[in-house]
Amino acid sequence: MCGRFTLTSNLDELQGRFGFLSEFTGDSTGGAFDHEPRYNIAPTQPVLTVTNDGQRRGEMMRWGLVPFWAKDIKIGARMINAVGETAATKPAFRAAFKKRRCLVLANGFYEWRKDGKLKIPTYIHQLSGEPMAFAGLWETWKSPEGQVVRSCTIITTAANAMIEPIHNRMPVILSGETQALWLDPLTEDPKTLTPLLIPAPVELLTSHVVADTVNSVRNQGPECIMPVDENQEDGRLFP
Repeated sequence: MCGRFTLTSNLDELQGRFGFLSEFTGDSTGGAFDHEPRYNIAPTQPVLTVTNDGQRRGEMMRWGLVPFWAKDIKIGARMINAVGETAATKPAFRAAFKKRRCLVLANGFYEWRKDGKLKIPTYIHQLSGEPMAFAGLWETWKSPEGQVVRSCTIITTAANAMIEPIHNRMPVILSGETQALWLDPLTEDPKTLTPLLIPAPVELLTSHVVADTVNSVRNQGPECIMPVDENQEDGRLFP
């Protein structure tokens, strides 16, 4: 799965790499967009997405997809990820899979490796240091009170050989070529889209252990991604 990630690149770099308009539509509550480095993005928080209605657009969406038919926004907290193997057919995701696909932008993501009773936080990112695009789906939901919320989910796939010892799933990381097809509003056939949902090449990524600082969403600074020595006598991890 993917339950925490980072987005630390500046806006100019993100626009240059992913080709979206700079006029943001605001976050899921209608507020203005203020891009800052983020080192510990968690479910239900706003995340930066790229959609395509004929023009690529950057938009902040709530992380955790809320289907249009949902009665309560809280369902989104359980839908932060969509399984790539079933996303095209699962009721919560199949409509979005055809018509509402997006990129979710990130610089890296965290997974927790089990070691006995410990869970060792590990930061995974591109070896090049460049930002990446996760395959995502989005929906628009309207509350009984009339609040409109745009939300998204990150699609996962089986882990590649590098990540498998840490976790058995990983987010789908789209290459530059597959990003265009994933965002193409004229493409709806799952037989064309599902083959894109595969593990990233091993040589694309690297990883290192980080401190358990990242376990709390209250911790948001660059210390979250600092490498640490996991061989501590008391079993805790500190820089």
